[in-house]
Amino acid sequence: MKRTLGTCYYPEHWPEKIWAEDARRMADLGLTWVRIGEFAWSRLEPTPGNLQFDWLDRAIATLTDAGLKVVLGTPTATPPRWMLTKHPDMLAVDADGHARKFGSRRHYCFSHDGYREESVRITCLLAERFGQRVAAWQTDNEYGCHDTTISYSKSAEHAFRDWLAQKYQSPDALNRAWGNVFWSMEYASFEDIDLPNLTVTEPNPAHVLDFRRFTSDQVARFNQAQVDAIRAHSDAPISHNYMGRVTEFDHFDVGRQMEIATWDSYPLGFLEDRVGASPEDQRHYARQGDPDFQAFHHDLYRAVGTDGRWWVMEQQPGPVNWAPSNPAPLPGMVRFWTWEAFAHGAECVAYFRWRQAPFAQEQHHAGLLRPDSVEAEAFAEAAHVASDLQDMPEVERVQSPVALVFDYASQWAWEAQPQGIGNDYFQLVFDVYKGLRQLGLSIDIIPPDTASLDGYKLVLAPGAITLTDALKAAIANTQAQVVLGPRTNAKTHALSIPVPLPPAIKNLDVTVSRVETLRPDSPEAFADGGHYQLWREQIETTADVIEHDTQNRPLMVRAHHLSYLAAWPDTTAIQRILTRAAIAAGLDPIDLPKDIRIRDTGRTRFVFNHSPDSVEFEGQTLPPAGVFWH
Repeated sequence: MKRTLGTCYYPEHWPEKIWAEDARRMADLGLTWVRIGEFAWSRLEPTPGNLQFDWLDRAIATLTDAGLKVVLGTPTATPPRWMLTKHPDMLAVDADGHARKFGSRRHYCFSHDGYREESVRITCLLAERFGQRVAAWQTDNEYGCHDTTISYSKSAEHAFRDWLAQKYQSPDALNRAWGNVFWSMEYASFEDIDLPNLTVTEPNPAHVLDFRRFTSDQVARFNQAQVDAIRAHSDAPISHNYMGRVTEFDHFDVGRQMEIATWDSYPLGFLEDRVGASPEDQRHYARQGDPDFQAFHHDLYRAVGTDGRWWVMEQQPGPVNWAPSNPAPLPGMVRFWTWEAFAHGAECVAYFRWRQAPFAQEQHHAGLLRPDSVEAEAFAEAAHVASDLQDMPEVERVQSPVALVFDYASQWAWEAQPQGIGNDYFQLVFDVYKGLRQLGLSIDIIPPDTASLDGYKLVLAPGAITLTDALKAAIANTQAQVVLGPRTNAKTHALSIPVPLPPAIKNLDVTVSRVETLRPDSPEAFADGGHYQLWREQIETTADVIEHDTQNRPLMVRAHHLSYLAAWPDTTAIQRILTRAAIAAGLDPIDLPKDIRIRDTGRTRFVFNHSPDSVEFEGQTLPPAGVFWH
């Protein structure tokens, strides 16, 4: 697999007389790809039907003449102001019933049929004109960014009722599935069903979960319409650029529609508000980013992309403008982040953006160039990577020894019924992922409908609240060590407690008889060290108890290749638990230094130092932001 570099460019922001010079400098830097067009609708169609594509013709010609390949984005994340005049009810509505306004971006509701038709129209026109001239496509931009997936609009209400009617066929069937006899919530007609917001107290969790499933389906429907419009006129691969810790729609469903998954990597921007890091770690990693957050998403989007194809479409090149605080990266971090992505299998890393904008919302978002076109700090680091690539062997695509299940629907279920403050599915899975990485293990993230676990030695499915039949069969048939729980297979598809009681896994005699959630400030101790926090299950079992608490209550059991964890462990406990599981699986875990991470891919091992200080490892001194491979 050949690795390449790219950038994001906005020719509509700059005088046409500098386009050719920009293109030449991009090519001289060693870039291959340039993404354009994803925010340009008002320049492409300044008034309804008034198509102004000539400037885009010239921009694409200028870039391709310089030897660059173009990714063309559909401009549907930024509908122009006249679109709102034409479709005044197209805006998304928040949970408090307030319509989102024009004046930034992503101001549309996925359920609005009129806007979806407009999106298909502009996409079709672009594909007809440029389908044979661009090398790849991007649909829209960052679905879900700015909390714009879930909408409580009238369009969503009508579409949700239709979705429910198709799913359940009769109100009686819906009432039985949701348990609407409780609190006299029974419906006589689908038209009586509201969206689950503005209720006096919590809405029915089954109602909430179905609304979340519907919402995810609306995103997939919207994306599929654009994909179909492109494919009618172009054979170029199609992508979408996802975000970090955005879980409001099922990325696996959307990813199956296209060839390439991409994501937008902002390690410093994410550190304070998405990682869940302690204040101490936020200070320690302020200029490097969390050691595992980017890697988690690299592995996730490798699973979302068809045949493992994925890119970083936007790589942070310097300070950003949108985080709680916006420090500059440590010198060398832009090169470091690029190689981290390549180590996890990225085909391309594209830097956002080519030139820093001197106007509007992102003025303080750094680029490869300053607003005056002088090279910014990241320019030299990108050049360093381009030089590295001349002599670096290709990264092999190989299956990792460890598989970790990630299920978007489980995130929605945990949110619908958290049972206590702090109980978050993503955080639980990420805690496990961090623990595996601290042991030097390489990981494949896999979707919840995986039907075969062949080739894996260790499989984990923490918190996957309703296992699919395919995955349950794969777990029963695998020779790998499997670690389940807490809360694995705990609910039915309708978010009810099943009978037999969970987890109801073949060949594993465990019954969860009661659950309790702990105060965030009141963890309790494992007998062998460390604590459990937030969530604990009371279990009945004949399996071997391998972890218990100081009150001698079983917290983890094992039967043959299956283990069940009945509590949420802290870092100390999780390292012991994962080390035991890895050794049982025939793996060789390493107790890595705090800031060192490794990634094995085929014959190559990559080693990364996430510390702001030098670290000794494997006989080498890694400087801050140091990366080496052997």
